[in-house]
Amino acid sequence: MTDLTDLTLHQAAASLRAGEVSSRELTEACLDRLAAVDPRLRSFLSVTADLARTAAEAADRQLAAWRRGTTTAGQSPSPLLGVPLAIKDVLCLRGTVTTAGSRILEGFVAPYSATAVERLLVAGAVILGKTNCDEFAMGSSTENSGYDVTHNPWDLARVPGGSSGGSAAAVAARLTFGALGSDTGGSIRQPAAYCGLAGLKTSYGRVSRYGLIAYGSSLDSIGPLARSVADLAALFSATAGHDPRDATSLPAPVPPVDLAAADVTGLRVGVPKEYFVAGIQPEVEAAVRAAVVRLAELGAQVVEISLPHTEYALPVYYLIAPAEASANLARFDGVRYGPGITAAEAGHNGGTSAAPLWARYEATRGTGFGPEVKRRIMLGTYALSAGYYDAYYGQAQKVRTLIRRDFDLAFQQVDVIACPVAPTTAFRIGEKTDDPLAMYLEDIFTLPASLAGICGLSVPCGFDAQGLPIGVQLLGPALGEDRLLRVGHAYEQATDWHTRRPPL
Repeated sequence: MTDLTDLTLHQAAASLRAGEVSSRELTEACLDRLAAVDPRLRSFLSVTADLARTAAEAADRQLAAWRRGTTTAGQSPSPLLGVPLAIKDVLCLRGTVTTAGSRILEGFVAPYSATAVERLLVAGAVILGKTNCDEFAMGSSTENSGYDVTHNPWDLARVPGGSSGGSAAAVAARLTFGALGSDTGGSIRQPAAYCGLAGLKTSYGRVSRYGLIAYGSSLDSIGPLARSVADLAALFSATAGHDPRDATSLPAPVPPVDLAAADVTGLRVGVPKEYFVAGIQPEVEAAVRAAVVRLAELGAQVVEISLPHTEYALPVYYLIAPAEASANLARFDGVRYGPGITAAEAGHNGGTSAAPLWARYEATRGTGFGPEVKRRIMLGTYALSAGYYDAYYGQAQKVRTLIRRDFDLAFQQVDVIACPVAPTTAFRIGEKTDDPLAMYLEDIFTLPASLAGICGLSVPCGFDAQGLPIGVQLLGPALGEDRLLRVGHAYEQATDWHTRRPPL
């Protein structure tokens, strides 16, 4: 039965519609593989087996009714009906524990589901559980989780990327057919590249953030990870669209993604010179440049472009994102969410008896937050403090506008931009934990698109000498996901990198 987990999402959906396999069989296959493999991988924080089996049985009944012709005339089942999926633990799922990878939310049971998750449930998807992530999505390796370190299925001694590393590892290891992640500064694209997957960062506002535990409110976006671009397209189509419950949700129609029309002939592909810099792993640069050549062989026109403010993306992001995190995480004080910890329980003197509430805040936040979250809260609070706001946060927002204008001008010249996802392949667990700046540099090529609010796609384009995956990043204008998916699909059809599977 475990052979069923080798199917792609589209293959699984086709088998379900044909009656060749049941959703219950697919679900049990995923749960069996999860039980066998995840103790070494540690990609899931919680498994919702009972919920999954109930959903699978409901999907089987719907599929049986459709095959009998007793459903609404002409109504085809959703491509996600009966397909097992996973969701990152920053997304609420009603009635289940949702922690955002943080001890400060340990035991918190979500009273409602995120809109993106709700739309998957409406489409009939089967939710297997919640995947591990860096605490509050702050990290590039999933080593910052308050619960566990997730391992890369291509090499268990290496990181899967972050912060959506649990989702990426689970999909790559065939524990699920697809997963949702969140991307604030590269947290879908980078783990997709490290794990040999396709990953889509949606445009800001394209997928509702309602029910997402916020990190950076002007940066967070929700998107899918899967083993092919076609699978991504199905997940994107199911989750995208306006949501009146989210004030930042864009009231723009979501066009159907027609991958049958995936042709890059005449497409203008921009290659930014600023993304090929000293220090990039030579094999990464060679693989990405080879991917650009392949697009040219398929009929695309390659154009060298400049994004001159790229070098400022890293400092700008690490002023804006921590500032927003400082505000968003102020609500986690042990009163409304998670376990409240007293000073005595924390093992230190939390203050005088005249201020027991402040002592409780200090003990709860001091114990519940991990070191990376504390670091970013302090950075953000400093950047927003009186006397420094204009010099740091205000200036960063001005430079952010310049970065966005760079992309606006570039997309007047080209249709898509091709560049590396990350400067290296997956690094070893523990290799960068003592050097935060080195860790931050892993996101240097993904941060600009997040600051600009545009969409980005990571697609496998090769392997290094150690057999670790490499991804090429395709960037499109805001709301240009359908274009990116067509280009990515055309590239996949001309290569076989995405068909390789890890040894685990």
